[in-house]
Amino acid sequence: MTPDQFLRGLEKQAPEPVYLFVGPECYRREGCRKRLLEAALAPEEREEGLTRHSLDEVSLAEVVDDARAMSLFAGSRLIWVSAAESALPRGRAAAAVEEDEDGGGPKAGQAEALAAYCQDPTPGTVVVFDARRWDFEGEDKSKMDRLLKFFSAVRAVVEFRNYSGAEAKQLAQTLAGERGLQMGGAEIDLLVEATAGEAYRIAAEIEKLALFAAAGGKRITAADISALVPDAQETTIFNLVNALARRDRTQSMELLDTLVRAGEYLPLALMFLGGIFRMALAAKEQNLRSSNDVQSYFQRQGVAMWRSRAEQIYTASARFSREKLEEAIRSVFAADRDLKSTRPDDRLVMEDFVLRLTR
Repeated sequence: MTPDQFLRGLEKQAPEPVYLFVGPECYRREGCRKRLLEAALAPEEREEGLTRHSLDEVSLAEVVDDARAMSLFAGSRLIWVSAAESALPRGRAAAAVEEDEDGGGPKAGQAEALAAYCQDPTPGTVVVFDARRWDFEGEDKSKMDRLLKFFSAVRAVVEFRNYSGAEAKQLAQTLAGERGLQMGGAEIDLLVEATAGEAYRIAAEIEKLALFAAAGGKRITAADISALVPDAQETTIFNLVNALARRDRTQSMELLDTLVRAGEYLPLALMFLGGIFRMALAAKEQNLRSSNDVQSYFQRQGVAMWRSRAEQIYTASARFSREKLEEAIRSVFAADRDLKSTRPDDRLVMEDFVLRLTR
């Protein structure tokens, strides 16, 4: 079920005895956690009735034993079990479970104990297994499939998928409206890009911008977001990549001016540009056809790659020809050499860099 379906279900009926919260998204998960706590435990029961475990520290069998035990101090209980992924068999044990569904050693036995508990749960006790380490797509898909298979006895599964781009923009607009912020569509887009579409970060930055607007008494501009939101300058650099791809000299110079006025350290900006160009060239050489392909490829190479960065690299690889990417990498090398030599001003070096790539 989706988080919205979970919340609607709590409005109509008592909580299920066992839940599996699965997926990497944290913002909706936190809202569901708070609502479940309110539904499962009265305020006076929360100190004694809430128990936390981590399967990194205790076994699944110990959690099941605890769930079967009746508390002397609370009529109702909520048991929150984090790191649910640690319940899965590993290495040879995992292979044994795959080959023999009836056996497989201690981990398989724990799965059977969980299945038995789900058939006959303790009245008044709600158990939540929380697995947030893996995503539903890409490199994590096979791990996620194994996780869902292991916890198949749990009927109530809530999937916390990452926000899509459209959902992230809608969330930003809703939160901005609730806080009375004056933000146009372009500013909303910039905020979403700067936070990589992560809902938790969007909410945090909206709070920060609301405090800033209350103090300044003015509309939120792109310059405000660039100054206040972490990684917004990275977005400006990527916009510079797009302008260079179009050979738009005027916008490229304007974006360079934005970086200078924001106090960006230009050698660091150049290094970031070089990284985008090199990975875009690799993406083109590997014939990667989507941002998902880019993310999967670089993750297999051991390179940390989040969704928004993969989209940036794929876009650059699509907009630049192979020859232009090679020229851009040579220009980055030349500009880096000039920045390290005796020169009158870093900005002059970067302006020359822009001029060479927009000829």
